[in-house]
Formats: sequence, structure tokens, C-alpha cells
Amino acid sequence: MVRPPLYSADDDGALPAAKAGPRPLAGYALSIPNLITLARILMVPVVVWAIASDAMLAAFALFLAAGISDAVDGFLAKRFRMTTVLGAYLDPLADKALIVSIYVTLGINGEMPGWLVILVVSRDIMIVSAVMLSWLVGSPIKVKPLLVSKLNTVAQIFYACVVLGTLGFAIEARLLTLVLMGLVAALTLMSVAAYLAEWIRHMNKAAAQS
Repeated sequence: MVRPPLYSADDDGALPAAKAGPRPLAGYALSIPNLITLARILMVPVVVWAIASDAMLAAFALFLAAGISDAVDGFLAKRFRMTTVLGAYLDPLADKALIVSIYVTLGINGEMPGWLVILVVSRDIMIVSAVMLSWLVGSPIKVKPLLVSKLNTVAQIFYACVVLGTLGFAIEARLLTLVLMGLVAALTLMSVAAYLAEWIRHMNKAAAQS
């Protein structure tokens, strides 16, 4: 998975000059990994339609395809130095669009508890709102991926995959889904707390320097 240059490249978003290999693409070039990521974004309404139509096996297959495409575009970007600023922002956008859409649709269908869907969606809204607020008050914050956030994303993806798989293949995995549900909830709350602490530290530091 390709992440924004805030933490995957130099401060100016460029790849280190010392690395050998093909010349990196321009910041906003539409590379092959970017096209794959765009295809993953376009896949979101198809997955939503499949879930809404109760075609859970198709939704499960599409979700797996999206996961594979995520790994492929990340490999291509890193291996052949196709990392771009555009891709750095498109990739997490595609991931979030897919996860949030699946959770909301499964929640509406009653296949996921509503409180968990609200928790997952509210986390992303709160983080985006905090970042926007910091920019509006003139103290922009660089959002870096915390370990708990990475674990949270993995847990969310795995839980959605298990739910779609059990529905698509009509199998029972109640204990596993309950464990994953609790794990997603716990990691989401921990992630919110971690980002909130980072945001408060940043805003206090900015206020002290002003």
C-alpha cells in the first residue's frame, strides 16, 4: 500500500536521489498503479450494488479482487519507482471509500451492528475534521499513520472479509465474527484516542510558538 510522501518519501515528497533504478514519475503523473487504484475506486459502487442485491458471493469476490489490486499497485509503485503524489493520496482514499461503503451497506442490510458502523465512520469523520480545523486556524498538522491505526485498518478489512465470506458461502463463524467485531471496536476507539492525543499536542505546541 502506497502512503503519502509525508512519511514514505523525503519532506518535499520526492524519492531519495541515492536510490538506483528508473527515474521516478512526476508528482501527479497518472501511472499504472494510479490507474489500478482508480479502478478500485470505481469498483466501490459495484460492491455496494452486489451487497444491496444480496449477491454476497459476488461481493466477496470483488472485495478479494480489490485487496489483490491494492497489493499489486503497491508492489509496482515501489518496485519500479512509480510512486507519485497523486497515488499517495488516491490509495488511502480508495481503501477508505471501499471499507466505509461496505460497512454502511452491511449495516443497512442488518449484517453488521449499527453501533459498529457508526463508530467506524465517526472515527474517520473526526480525524478529517480535526485535520481541517488545524488548517483553518493556521496550524496545519501532518497526519502520520500510527501503529494502532494500521492494525485497525487490517482488522476492519479482515472483519468485512469474514462477514462477506460467511454470507456468500452460507457458513457459520459466529465466534470468529464476534471476536473480530470486538477487536475492530477496541482498535477504533484506541485509534481515535491516539490521534486525538497527537492533535492536542500539536495544537498546544503551535499555540506556545505563536
